Formats: sequence, structure tokens, C-alpha cells
Amino acid sequence: MDSIRIAIVGVGNCASSLLQGIEYYGGSDEAGATGLMHWDLCGYRPSDIKVVAAFDIDKRKVGKDVSEAIFSPPNCTTVFCPKIPKTGATVRMGRVLDGFPEHMQAYKEESRFVLADEEEASAEDIVGELKDSGAEMLLNYLPVGSEEATRFYAGCALEAGIGFINNMPAFIASDPVWAERFRAKGLPVIGDDIKAQLGATITHRVLADLFRRRGVRLDRTYQLNTGGNTDFLNMLNRDRLASKRQSKTEAVQSVLDQPLDDDDIHIGPSDYVRWQKDNKVCFLRMEGRLFGDVPMHLDLRLSVEDSPNSAGIVIDAIRCCRVALDRGIGGALISPSAYFMKHPPVQVRDDDAQRMTEEFIRGVRDR
Repeated sequence: MDSIRIAIVGVGNCASSLLQGIEYYGGSDEAGATGLMHWDLCGYRPSDIKVVAAFDIDKRKVGKDVSEAIFSPPNCTTVFCPKIPKTGATVRMGRVLDGFPEHMQAYKEESRFVLADEEEASAEDIVGELKDSGAEMLLNYLPVGSEEATRFYAGCALEAGIGFINNMPAFIASDPVWAERFRAKGLPVIGDDIKAQLGATITHRVLADLFRRRGVRLDRTYQLNTGGNTDFLNMLNRDRLASKRQSKTEAVQSVLDQPLDDDDIHIGPSDYVRWQKDNKVCFLRMEGRLFGDVPMHLDLRLSVEDSPNSAGIVIDAIRCCRVALDRGIGGALISPSAYFMKHPPVQVRDDDAQRMTEEFIRGVRDR
């Protein structure tokens, strides 16, 4: 099969885990492909994915080959594949807009973004780079709260005539206006806000669905998360969290027969703990009532490395996007978005989303 040529905006921890994974699984066979939902997806394997363009605004990454930039500060995720060959793709200066949280400047340089002293790219510059590189899709890894910047890069993808995978909680695929813009150009879009392989949201969803299936009335619940990467540092500014809270809360509420009152559900980041680095710790509590209205409580602590947890899903999202391009399908990909993302255009329960995605892969569903 042909290679899948991707471009990335935001060369942070998630991009690092993705590129490490592409190299890591390149030397594997199906029997050794632990951690993948699909080894072969319509003929495409992880090693078929090639990074051909990248954009960032941090001075420690701009101007470097992507293979080097992914290990530059403030990236702090686990290095499970340290030897990454040169990609030939140099990280270009991107557009700042609202992608540079000012409150981070009060923290040490190794923990935060450091703005590059270079002229920002114009839309024409970015579209030109996407076209010249031969990229087939653009992956958005911008910081939470980068609403304006996400719309800017989504517009660049449209102008360049490529697909778009929105891994963060600014609403593109789930916005009917944006979805229609991609449909009109015959370009696929998957989003919004990546749902980790086995993270806080998917665990919360599964447990909430288990309550429902077993006839347990869920009365109230919270999900509190701590971490020490730039994502958690960024989210200390609560003004940047509106879409993130909405995305995570709707993901859990959607599996309930009757949504909880706003006072009875709280989902979102709790605090930044520097020494945790890319380790994310989730504290989950669910209070409900069993037979005879007898109360029960569930408390769970989940500890995961945040960025590899997302990369296992993105590898499949990339291949589904390429399948859509091969088949000439444009617009929001309903099935992959429902399975891979927290805030898809259509929320469905995870068993149904998995079945729909498998049907999309087999060509039974067109989106």
C-alpha cells in the first residue's frame, strides 16, 4: 500500500508518542503488536504512516527535524523508542493566535512553552507547506483552549485540500457548519477531542454504562485528574476549559438513560503536579442505589501515561481518514469519530461505536 502522509500542528507529548509508536511497531508483526486495536486496517499498518510537515511555536522545536523536536522540552512523556530516524520534515514556525497561554510564563522554562523569536507563518505559508509536502491530512494537537488557532488550521486544511483529525476539544467535526465545509470539498474530518485507549473518560463511560445495564441508579459522580505535563499546566487557566469540560461531561452523560443534574456531576482536571510529568492520575467516584434503594459507592484510582494512551487511538484515526480519502468520502466520519473521540458529531454507546467503526472499515458503512 502507499504510505500515509501526515502533517502535525503541535509537536508535543502526544506527537512524540505517536512518532515513537510508528517506529516501535515498524519492527513488529501482528503477534507482537500489543497495544494496537488494529494491526492491519484496510491494508495499512502503523509503519505506513509518514510525517511530512509539522508546525509549532516553541523555540526549542522550530527548525529541527521532527524526529529531534519530539524529544525537546517541555516534552516529558515516556521514551519507549529513543532511536527515531530523520523524517526530513523540519518543524516550521506556526501561527500563535490563542495557542500560547500567558499564565505559563510564571513557571520554569523546562515546564512551559517558550515562544520562538521568528515571524509567524501566514495562512498562505501553511497552506503552501501542506501542499508542497504532499500531506494528505493534518493532525491537530494544539493546547486546550486554542479555539481560534484550531479554526485557523482547520481552514488551512480545507484550503490545502486535505483531511483533518481534531484531537483536542475545539469543536470542528461536531460543528455542523464546519462538517458541511469539509463535506462540500469531499474531505474527511474526524473529531473532536481524542478518547484515550484506556483513560479516565472511557473508564468512566464504561462504568456508567455498567450501572445502567445492571439497574443501578447513578445519583452523583465526579472525575478529578492530576498531571504534570504542559496540558495540565495549560489548564490551570480555567478560562481555557469551557469546551474541555463540555466534551468530557457529555461523553459520560451520553451513556445514561437520564442525564444527571449539573450539580450531581463534576468532570475535569483538578491540579498540576509537576513531578508527575506525563503520568495522569484519575480519581473517580460514583454514588448510586441498588435494589431497595440501598446505597453503594465506587471509588477508583487510575494511573496512566497520558500521551501513549492517546497515540494508540490516533494511529487508527489516521488510517480511517486515509480509507475515507481512498473511497472519496467527505465530511464528518460519524463512526470513527464516535469510537475515537469524546465529542463526536453523534454520541453513541461504545459497543455500538465499535461495531459501527468495524462496519466502516469493512465498507458496510460509508461514514
